[in-house]
Parts: sequence; structure tokens; C-alpha cells
Amino acid sequence: MASPHLHPKYLPLWLVAGLLWLMAQLPWKFCMGAGRALGSLIWLVLRPNRKRVLMTNIRLCFPELSEEEQEKLARQHIHAAGQGILEVALAWWARDSKLRPLAHVSGLEHLERARAEGKGVILLSAHFTSLEMGGRMLGFYSPFHVVYRSNENPFTEYLLKRNRDKHSDMAIDKRNIKQMVRSLRSDNVVWYAPDQDMISKDPLFAPFMGIMTATNTATSRLAKISRAPVVPYAIFRRKDGKGYDLEFQPAMEGFPSGDDLEDATRINRIFEEWIRRQPEDYFWFHRRFKQRPPGEPDLYR
Repeated sequence: MASPHLHPKYLPLWLVAGLLWLMAQLPWKFCMGAGRALGSLIWLVLRPNRKRVLMTNIRLCFPELSEEEQEKLARQHIHAAGQGILEVALAWWARDSKLRPLAHVSGLEHLERARAEGKGVILLSAHFTSLEMGGRMLGFYSPFHVVYRSNENPFTEYLLKRNRDKHSDMAIDKRNIKQMVRSLRSDNVVWYAPDQDMISKDPLFAPFMGIMTATNTATSRLAKISRAPVVPYAIFRRKDGKGYDLEFQPAMEGFPSGDDLEDATRINRIFEEWIRRQPEDYFWFHRRFKQRPPGEPDLYR
């Protein structure tokens, strides 16, 4: 029986993937310009409900901005999202010789110091539009296992799994907590981005961008079970157009604290610092505030 991702109905998607592969062979600066143009096109055809999610998130998180400034940020995000699509192609298919000169790393000693403890390392990240590039470039400096969200579409799942396996030592489904623990106990670096809203029957709400937000507590549980240090890791597009800043921060001291709310608040604060530094690059299309504390209204209506 043929693999599900080879079904003829996915032929248009294979053609799109082929086009992205061709784009990945072109110069990086050209791809970034093409990404901005793609973002402008996306803005023109964006469905009203998707635009509403985008604008709602920006209004909630940046109430100090005027309406004009909020819409400007939304358009900047669309451009960044377009670049992110091209960066997925580059991260999956571009040569090392093209990408390595674009990586400007700082704080690598924090990761190396954490690895020297011999307990594995939880590499803490968030969903910025350049996340996929962050994974590809991470491989230049350290072997790692990546936690990812599997996709119900067989074609998308095939590409995600195949390419993340190619550029990491292992791709772990985010639901497979046992494998994450095994990886950490085997002294591996596990790259994990827990910042998106996870539907839960009993969510923990912690402050995020001034809003009580359903927050994933898995980082605390993983650190407690494995005793692995947690090292924040972020990637930012450089404002000078000369690649990316890859930044490793010192391992979080006193983590986990034993108080899930304190830990979640601390992690959210790290993400907030990154967002305020480069707000256009955070993934604002996600319904981050979908779950609400009891009695609070739906923010996306």
C-alpha cells in the first residue's frame, strides 16, 4: 500500500513544496525579499476571521499603541510571517554553507555549562516566525532532540517529521512525555517551545502580556522529573539584514521552584521580554487566549 502522503490528492501540495525547494536554492537576501512580498499578498487575501485573531491579539497585548500603530504592527507581522514561510524552505533544504555565515551566536557557554552537568538540557524557546530557522542553526552548535506538534494531514506530517529528523537527532511528538524524559536522562538537549495554548480540563492561568493566560506547566514537570537545567534560547532576525542573532541565556536558577504558578509566570516573563524586543516576529495568528478563567468572556468574538 502506498504511503498516505503520496496520494494523488496531495499533488498540488507537492508542487508547492517543489517551488519552495527551488526558492531555497536562491540567495538568502532574495528569499527574504520574496518573503516580505508573500506577506503582502497574504494580507490581501487573509480571511476576516484570521485577521480578527491577529488584530485581537495585538490589541490585547499592546493596548498602549494607537489603532494606526496596531495595524502597522499587524502588517509588519504579516511580512515576518511571509519571511518565515521562506525560512522553513531554507531551514529544510538550503546548504550549510549558505546558512552558517548568517548565524551570529552569543551565550553558547551557557548551553555548554548546562550540558557539562550530565543531566540533559531543556532548551526553552517560543513560537516566533523564525522558529524553524532556529532549529536548523541550533544544529550547527549542538546535537539535539526536537519536540514538535504532529499534524493530522499526512503530507504535512511527512515533511515535518522527515526534515526535523534530518536536522536533529530525534523528533519527539509533544504528547510523548516519556520519550522527552528518556532523552533528558540520556543526557540529550531537548528543544521545547511550550508557549501556545494547550486545551486542558484544568488549565493553570498565569500572567502573560498583562492577561491571565492558560499556560503549559510541562517545563516544570520535565525539569523536576529529569533534574535537567532549563536554558532559554531565542533567535532574532537582525535589523541590519545580515542574518540572525542566536542567543542562549544562563540556565534558570532555582527552577523548578515547586510552585507551578511561579514557574509559569517566570517563563512567560522571559517570552514577554523577547516579544517586546521584536514584537513583529511573534506568532500572532495563534489563539493564545482561547481558554479563559471561569466567568470571563471569549476574547475572539
